[in-house]
Amino acid sequence: MKVSRLGMVSLGLVLLATPVFAQADKVVAKVDGIAITEREIGLATEDLGERLAQLPEERKRDEVINYLVDLKLGARAAIAAKTAEGPDFAARLAYFREKVLLDQYLTAEGKKAATPEAAKKLYDETTKAMAPEEEINARHILVEDEAQAKAVAERLKKGEDFAKVAAELSKDPGSGKEGGSLGWFTKDRMVPEFAEAAFKLNKGQVSEPVKSQFGWHVIKLEDKRTKPLPDFAMVKPQIDQYLERKAQQDIILALREKAKVERLDQPAAPATPTPAEPKKP
Repeated sequence: MKVSRLGMVSLGLVLLATPVFAQADKVVAKVDGIAITEREIGLATEDLGERLAQLPEERKRDEVINYLVDLKLGARAAIAAKTAEGPDFAARLAYFREKVLLDQYLTAEGKKAATPEAAKKLYDETTKAMAPEEEINARHILVEDEAQAKAVAERLKKGEDFAKVAAELSKDPGSGKEGGSLGWFTKDRMVPEFAEAAFKLNKGQVSEPVKSQFGWHVIKLEDKRTKPLPDFAMVKPQIDQYLERKAQQDIILALREKAKVERLDQPAAPATPTPAEPKKP
């Protein structure tokens, strides 16, 4: 969860009023004597997110420090204008305080849940439940019409190299320059007509022309195998993210379940009438 720009401005005002926080961290710059600390740079870097992603790495720190200079100056001007004394500011500050508290709490609790043991257990359970899936490594040559496809098939039957013909004739911009190579793929990744034809081939076999929504294909099967399971180290970051988010969601649901929520902005639901007892005969 990210803290919004407005949230950072509000926090900046609090930081101005609490110099102890600044003294507890390394001061890296000052503006009119107001300290800018390494910790604030970290917070601002997180907050600015996508804006910084557009910049070269060597410019990012300067951009963050310039932003914090503007933040400090703007916050001081707001205090001089007594912005902090209005009820709207107090409400916003209270809102963002609660938001930051929740963000920090959920982040900490989520990381507790994403232990190496929990990640490995989830990986083992998930991969154990995965059904074996066939995948193939194939090449294709894509042309516009059936006549061209038949001409390609004839050239291949006479012994011409598939990759060379693909580089010469294929209209597929993605694979043409790679000799028509599509790499490894499962059946569900291709359009049905192409997949049906490709998965029926034996290793080294070339198909007859096949029509799809993209044109006409001639396909060569390079190899076939059972799709290998994903390596634990490669998927661990996604597993950790899942465990963290699930733990956070569970916390919120549990808190809500225990709480008494009253909606005072909606009329109370009418009471359900108690059915009359049947008369005794």
